[in-house]
Amino acid sequence: MRRRSAVKLATLLALACSVGLAAFAANRPLSHQGLSQRGGARLTSVFHWQGHQWWFGGFSGIELSRDGSAMIAISDRATLVQASLQRRNGEISEVEITAEQRLHSSRGRILEKTIADSEGLAIAADGSLYVSFEGVSRIARHRLEQDETRVLPRAKPFRHLPINKALEALAIDDHGRLYTLPERAFTPDGQIPVWRWNGRTWQQPFTLPKRGRFLPVGADFGPDGKFYLLERSFSFFGFRSRLRRWTLSAEGVKNEQILLETRRGTHDNLEGVSIWRSARGQLMATMISDDNFLSLQRTELVEYALPN
Repeated sequence: MRRRSAVKLATLLALACSVGLAAFAANRPLSHQGLSQRGGARLTSVFHWQGHQWWFGGFSGIELSRDGSAMIAISDRATLVQASLQRRNGEISEVEITAEQRLHSSRGRILEKTIADSEGLAIAADGSLYVSFEGVSRIARHRLEQDETRVLPRAKPFRHLPINKALEALAIDDHGRLYTLPERAFTPDGQIPVWRWNGRTWQQPFTLPKRGRFLPVGADFGPDGKFYLLERSFSFFGFRSRLRRWTLSAEGVKNEQILLETRRGTHDNLEGVSIWRSARGQLMATMISDDNFLSLQRTELVEYALPN
């Protein structure tokens, strides 16, 4: 997500304190060893993804293919990137960019400035891409083959969300229904609102409990049909990440589980998450970090094996 200059400066200082400025200057990835965390997830891969293109960075949304071999990521400047992933001994070893393009508005113009603040990404069964935006809070459907963009009707609450804390997370279920939630806009009783698009209107079928200082940044439905939420906490000492999941039912959400909760500085600014299953049947979470286009942050692809 985009941040004001003061927050960017705080981010740099936090990263320097939490993982050491020397490690970033030497461009060395973090070690997998000795990482303290809560939950049943097991770290399997940390890959420092680098690019020298002018558009590279700021990735806030990610979707992987069913087998984890292909990736689509979106930056918070409305650039969509497609890539293939290579793994060696279970760890990501190479990322090869196969295509990139900038998203257009419904009028065919390249998205820029405030209206280009794209955050969440979800892919429908027919290949349509849905993107959530927080500069002007909205959800848009992009059909890349037809070069077509359609903005979904905006729910009334969308118009009153904070500009830089709005529709951060987006997910789609097996029925083609979209789910979106804001980063920092809570119900009167302090819960996280979730809105669902049924193809005609937006509804709020349930809320999620807010726990601690973590805020929502990414969401996905796994191959197990469960709803996964990636959350982030930030302080002077660095970023923390948390991954929770729920079972959805007609009555709402149940069986909340905390799968992952890292200590400060374990990873960079993880904002996007994709849940998939390996050829061996292992449930996996792949997450991507938003480097805010800052040289002392990094674009990381982080993978954890999850309990079934």
